[in-house]
Amino acid sequence: MRPLSIAVAVLAVIALIVGQRLESTGIIGMGVMGLLLAFATFRSAGIGYFLRMFLVIFGIEYVLFSAGASAAALGIWPSAWGAIAPPISLATTVAVFGVLIYAISFIPAIRRISRLASPYFESDETTVAKLWPIGEFRIRQGLLGVLLFVFLIVLNQAQVGISLRLSFFNRDFYNAIQEKDAASFWYQLIWVFSVWAAISVVSNLIELFANYTLLIRWRRWMAEKFSAAWLHNSTHYRVALAGSADNPDQRIAEDTRSFVNQTYQFALPLLTQVSTLVSFSIILWSIPVASKVPGTDIAFPGFIFWMALIYSVAATWIAHMIGRPMIGLEFEQERREANFRFSLARLREYSEQIALMRGEGSEQRHLSQRFGDIVSNFYRLVWARLKLNSFIYSFGQANVVVPYILLAPHYFAGTITLGIMTQVASAFDRVQTAMSFFIDRYQTIAQYVASINRLTTFEAAITQAQAANAGDKGIHEVPATGEAVHVDETTLSLPNGQPIVRVSDLDLGAGQRTLVIGPSGSGKSTLFRAIAGIWPFGQGKVGIPTGAEIMLLPQRPYLPQGSLRSALAYPAPVDTYGEAEIKAAMHLTKLDHLSERLDEVDLWGQRLSGGEQQRLAVARALLAKPDWLFLDEATASLDEKLEGEIYAAIEQALPQTKIVSIGHRSTLRAMHDSIVIMQPNEDGTFSPKTENRELVG
Repeated sequence: MRPLSIAVAVLAVIALIVGQRLESTGIIGMGVMGLLLAFATFRSAGIGYFLRMFLVIFGIEYVLFSAGASAAALGIWPSAWGAIAPPISLATTVAVFGVLIYAISFIPAIRRISRLASPYFESDETTVAKLWPIGEFRIRQGLLGVLLFVFLIVLNQAQVGISLRLSFFNRDFYNAIQEKDAASFWYQLIWVFSVWAAISVVSNLIELFANYTLLIRWRRWMAEKFSAAWLHNSTHYRVALAGSADNPDQRIAEDTRSFVNQTYQFALPLLTQVSTLVSFSIILWSIPVASKVPGTDIAFPGFIFWMALIYSVAATWIAHMIGRPMIGLEFEQERREANFRFSLARLREYSEQIALMRGEGSEQRHLSQRFGDIVSNFYRLVWARLKLNSFIYSFGQANVVVPYILLAPHYFAGTITLGIMTQVASAFDRVQTAMSFFIDRYQTIAQYVASINRLTTFEAAITQAQAANAGDKGIHEVPATGEAVHVDETTLSLPNGQPIVRVSDLDLGAGQRTLVIGPSGSGKSTLFRAIAGIWPFGQGKVGIPTGAEIMLLPQRPYLPQGSLRSALAYPAPVDTYGEAEIKAAMHLTKLDHLSERLDEVDLWGQRLSGGEQQRLAVARALLAKPDWLFLDEATASLDEKLEGEIYAAIEQALPQTKIVSIGHRSTLRAMHDSIVIMQPNEDGTFSPKTENRELVG
């Protein structure tokens, strides 16, 4: 950015010198704004990459336009190119844009937007793209995003220029009608309007394609990054335990889509509206009739422009005051909608249990309550929208007549032509439309801010969960000194901070098969989760043998969507194990009746019984062959005979694997050679104590 800021500063100084020499306030103003832009680009290292892209574009445009405008003013611009000499106002306009971008970068809401948007454009990942006539090529993901975004910005600015040219067509066309000049009428219609209208249509189609390409790539990248951060190192589990972010599925699926779409729909259209504002304001300012207040001789430079400005600023402020409550209501509406969807998904997941309990009536009441929450907030939102729309609709109707009311005295006095009147009225409409950008989109802004808040709070929840084990706090995994899993001087707590387990010295390598017993609520499962590395609450260290693979089977297994083969291989890829290995594991776990359905896709979590699901989880362990296998009541749904057979199968297939089980059945004692008992302490916590079989037999 430093070379660009130096180039901008040099051109700005040249403009100041030229302006003083020619005594041109316009060129001097271009130079002053250029110096401000040079300062903004020089200091831009402290703002987000997303906003910095705008500054780079405006800086480059200022260098080009300022050089051309200064050359034209000095008479050294090629005469053959006189029609395309950049006006002074163009360089001044882009300088104003750059300074505004730097100024708004300090607004907290804009900082949050830039922080969420910037990582995509800075991405170093490689992607594949297609472009006619080049074909398929590989490019850095962030660079492709930057190129598409810059192209769309430049294209939008070109479309403003097209609109400006059509504005002058409008003036000349109506003047030709008033003067009954047939030749001029047809010339304007065929050679001016038709050409520029065709260019406008083509540019809009190109913009549409580039827009969709950028948005789907950007959304995919954001969704993948958020889901990867959420899934990394069991963060999703910690976030759920902490309860710091509700409905993460909605935030990843819906809020990323909303953020990407609305960021684009605000950034580029807002830029277009600012370009429109500056360009058409020049028209309003340059009309001589606008120098007097209608009906008086009071000189008022730029009267029509100032009226449009005051009119729109006042309307924007009123709209903000009316619509401000909508931001909180939109956030709450999204939360309640997500809660309702979650209730429906949960009902589908537990449909068998609900049917067995005849709980349909209770579920219906629960769903009605959830939807009632949606309705109650929706009516508050509707009332807020009605108040805002009543003002917006009234404002829109007034816009039709306000410019004509201001211009009518001059037209009837004969000081302006019909063409000038229609051009000024059109320019007034474009200026007030540009300045009414936030009024027209206030409802969308409320939804946009709600999406930003949901993504930033989700991001904060992920960061908080990942930092739970940072420093001296949390449960840390360290290399064990021997071949056993060792827990030393560790306290495990509940999510509310209440201690539940205190471990002074626990060595799980005393036997090949260890059984952990104790009363319900004594922290047995919590201890297992701490050893597995997913329990974040507490403080201490868990020693894991170097290179040891640990696998924990919970009481309720997880069966992913897809084929039975993928469920057996999970979490490994589906093609990790051969057909013979899979069928051998199924045979040992008494699942032979399912061996012919390996490639059948179904909701296996609902199709298989609890016992079949637990045996399938054991079959996974037989395929994975971990060094340590922790069974958290993983055979509780089996009868005692079948449970014994499954333990025998584990011993047969995994002779080198150390088994640690949680169970309440007395028959499990005979299947283990070491016992750990959760013993109560005076402070209400429990501590695991190792005892050999002879002492407890």
